[in-house]
Amino acid sequence: MTIIVHHLENSRSQRILWMLEELGMPYEVKRYERNKQTMLAPPELKRVHPLGKSPVIEDDGVVVAETGAIIEYLVEKADGRLGPLAHRESVLRYRMFLHYAEGSLMPPLLVLLVLNRIPIFGKSAIKRIQPMIDVHLDYVESELAARPWFAGDEMTAADIMMSFPLEAARGRAGLGASRPHTIAWLDKIHARPAYQAALARGGPYAYA
Repeated sequence: MTIIVHHLENSRSQRILWMLEELGMPYEVKRYERNKQTMLAPPELKRVHPLGKSPVIEDDGVVVAETGAIIEYLVEKADGRLGPLAHRESVLRYRMFLHYAEGSLMPPLLVLLVLNRIPIFGKSAIKRIQPMIDVHLDYVESELAARPWFAGDEMTAADIMMSFPLEAARGRAGLGASRPHTIAWLDKIHARPAYQAALARGGPYAYA
């Protein structure tokens, strides 16, 4: 049965489309637009899942929410493809980056997004949050300087998970030429045929 992806524009759900393209799994996109004033997801998504957020997938009656959970579901469904590599160190890196993307890297980026929308207070607060983000960006740069992909020598689902926060960081958190390995990694994933196919299926995406 074809997987249904409930896809919100300019959101984490772009990663799910990319993952499905890499795996060659058939899927259908149900696309949702953000509220132009609040930039929040539309209420229609609550009909799919009580949280009313994206991504959510439906697969033969099973509803799965949360990007990391969906990624792990798809790896299992694909018999381990794009999952952890054979070496123990690669497995540990895979697991860490799979959770690091949302658990550690995204929260300060979300804070920065909110602060940028607060005209007066935001500017002084940004001076405090940016150094925290820089610690993460320096860490990511050091990891990508050591190997071509986050888990090792091959692309895995960990790279797919890391794509959105690093795309967001490039757009609004100072990720640039001073971190060449991270920029090269972003350019590399954007050039992949599966990534380009996902963009074509998902519609406009501000971060690629």
